[in-house]
Amino acid sequence: MIAPIQEVLDLLDLEKIEENIFRGVSPKDRVQRVFGGQVLGQALMAASRTVEDRLCHSLHGYFLRPGDPKVPILYEVDRSRDGASFTSRRVVAIQHGRPIFTLEASFQREESGLEHAFEAPQVPPPDALESDNDLRARIPKDKIPPELCAWVFRPRPIETRPINPRPYFEPEPRPPEEMLWIKTAGAIPGDPALHRAMLAFASDMSMIGTSLCPHGIGWYDDKVQLASIDHAMWFHRPFRTDEWLLLVQDSPSASGARGFNRGTIYAQDGRLIASVVQEGLIRPRNGKPHPG
Repeated sequence: MIAPIQEVLDLLDLEKIEENIFRGVSPKDRVQRVFGGQVLGQALMAASRTVEDRLCHSLHGYFLRPGDPKVPILYEVDRSRDGASFTSRRVVAIQHGRPIFTLEASFQREESGLEHAFEAPQVPPPDALESDNDLRARIPKDKIPPELCAWVFRPRPIETRPINPRPYFEPEPRPPEEMLWIKTAGAIPGDPALHRAMLAFASDMSMIGTSLCPHGIGWYDDKVQLASIDHAMWFHRPFRTDEWLLLVQDSPSASGARGFNRGTIYAQDGRLIASVVQEGLIRPRNGKPHPG
């Protein structure tokens, strides 16, 4: 069996099929739709493959249609601009002849300049906290719909350790704020572009859940339909995703069946390494849940 983190590394290792055109695949266990973080990470890797000696400092993406996990995704890269300091790329992810996702990404050559950053909050270190795997293992089996059991307990490529975990089922309402430590479940190569794509992948895993906190809705609840709408990231300083990173999230607003979420990401030494913003669909519904 392939380790979960190796599976993600394989997903991010796109096949080049023509100049500026790459092909990506999805995990074989996906049955409903492609995970948004996968498309985000693959699109960023496609853009990065067309840039030399510069790293992505910002990206903005829109999820247009659900991805079909049973067929490959084509990533077409438009080399919008190659400037003296900045490089711009636009990526369109295509399935069945239609775009499912678009990405605008900007890359910059390494420069020095003015420096300041918010300080990291004081929280327990990751070694003092329970892992998400341990927390899921204590979920009463009668709480989990049979069709979700395999999904809930599957091995995951990103290890998470929440600071103040809330129940997966029937949580009490609380302020829309969450903090958690994250890192890959295993070491990965040192390519900085790969670490940015991996963080983009991981950043789509928990953001939308913060907007559910005030409403007493858990991840596996059937009260709402969840889906990413758009996603933006800024990379501030070097980092590794196979070392612990602190993700600090809040949700200033929910309205119009959409939840707005923000995050700041810190290295364990306190450096602010990235910021992320996402709006997601949180539409009330009466149907059954499905793995997101």
